[in-house]
Amino acid sequence: MFLKTLMFGLTFAASVSAACAQDTLRVGAYPANPPWEFKTETGAFQGYEVDIVNEIARRIGAEVEYQGLDFRALFVATASRRVDMVISSLTVTPERLQAQAFLQPYAAGALGIVTKAGSDIASEGDLTGKRVGSIATSFAETWVKEREADLKLGSYSSYDTIANMLTDLRSGRIEAALNDEVGLRYAVKQMPALEVAAVIPTGEEFAIMMPKGSDKVQAANDALTAMKEDGTMARIYQTWFGTTPAADSLTVTPAPLPKVE
Repeated sequence: MFLKTLMFGLTFAASVSAACAQDTLRVGAYPANPPWEFKTETGAFQGYEVDIVNEIARRIGAEVEYQGLDFRALFVATASRRVDMVISSLTVTPERLQAQAFLQPYAAGALGIVTKAGSDIASEGDLTGKRVGSIATSFAETWVKEREADLKLGSYSSYDTIANMLTDLRSGRIEAALNDEVGLRYAVKQMPALEVAAVIPTGEEFAIMMPKGSDKVQAANDALTAMKEDGTMARIYQTWFGTTPAADSLTVTPAPLPKVE
């Protein structure tokens, strides 16, 4: 009798543990990408996308567990299902859709060119012959590599972190850095020796990435749609960017799940 009771207790504990695990949303995040996401001095994650994920989790009845990962490791983490979700101002691309799933986009992006204040670089055409850097495997790096023949850069450097890239820019090791415009504008507020010298419209759209075939995609996407419709997304945007999103923007306009064309 004791043995049966013990076995029942162990089985029940295991089922409760499994249920709890299912209610935890494991989120991979690049920890140095303000204002999208970043770690505070206490090790907690904050940022625009962090607030979005926290609200999605609240609406689907899940806890959130964040994992800080290098940018390149984000894609491995979703492919291996080590995480349920990834955030890092990720651009939806046809190539990524082959192996990953994305929720509906919530922001449109552009590339920024950041330089030392007073630089003679004022457009992408001025990058010819210059030493340029961007983040490894990022949309910016893909953009640069696809245009190598036209840009005719003096050299190109690939970085694991925005901080290292901007440090090299400030010290003169590179002459320009390319990355998400919003993130760069936030960064240069902390580094007055640098400035966003030009903006390149790209038509890219940012979204949360999830493992392909995940059973959490639809519920998370439905929560995001509701957040756009009830004003929650507009409030989160206002908190981090200080302005109201345009009425026709991706931030407040529900959109279908991205699919491979």
